[in-house]
Amino acid sequence: MVFVTGAAHGQGESHAVHYAKHGADVVAVDVCQDKATVDYPLGTDDELEGTAEKVREHGGEVLTVEADVSSEAEVEAAVEEAIDEFGGIDILANNAGIESMAAATKMDERMWDELIDTNLKGVWLCSKHVGKHFVERGDGGKIVNTASVSGMTGIPTENAHYVASKWGVRGLTKTLALELAEYDVNVNAVAPGAIDTPMVDGMIEAYGEEALSGSEELGGPFNIFDPDEMLESRDITEAYLWLSSDAARYVTGITLPVDAGFTAK
Repeated sequence: MVFVTGAAHGQGESHAVHYAKHGADVVAVDVCQDKATVDYPLGTDDELEGTAEKVREHGGEVLTVEADVSSEAEVEAAVEEAIDEFGGIDILANNAGIESMAAATKMDERMWDELIDTNLKGVWLCSKHVGKHFVERGDGGKIVNTASVSGMTGIPTENAHYVASKWGVRGLTKTLALELAEYDVNVNAVAPGAIDTPMVDGMIEAYGEEALSGSEELGGPFNIFDPDEMLESRDITEAYLWLSSDAARYVTGITLPVDAGFTAK
């Protein structure tokens, strides 16, 4: 069974559906409410149910859970509900994340805290409680985290908090890999470039094209194959699937860029 956070739309929906295509049952988790400092709509309960329907269409059993990954009580309850429903968790897909924009010298504390709590603390909390299950069960497991190319360089687009959160995800991934190796748990991350998702669309609508303009200061477009195209969620999902498979049994502690050459520059 796969525990997918941020599953209502975008990458999380893609991950949930494609894991089901490969025979997995799914726990689809999303906060299903907006955040105070985020200027675009987050996933809704209707979208979460839409993800569940697609999982069922591909033969997977599914449990939907509305939970905020930045709340330990809600994460712990969601993990317990998942284990009660399916008997155990095999893969944790730590996908939930938010974005907002403000210069570091102008950003208020609430904006910083809300994003860090979701993007970094949320990865830790889910890894803590699913990881505890892996340790107690003693049968291994897989954790895949969503980092970002923003966690591999500085990005001059008024999102220091987002960049900091994704650098943090990379460091957390390495440390979890070391801590959990003796329990046969692989921990890795995927670092997407610019992806055509509701989050990116919402950022562009809220902040304009400058939401992605940092690529120009960093040496050109996000996609070196086709500068006018963004990646699709399925491109990231394929990396998730590989890192979750036996083919990657000796891969742990890495951050795999899926970025159309952005970090090659």
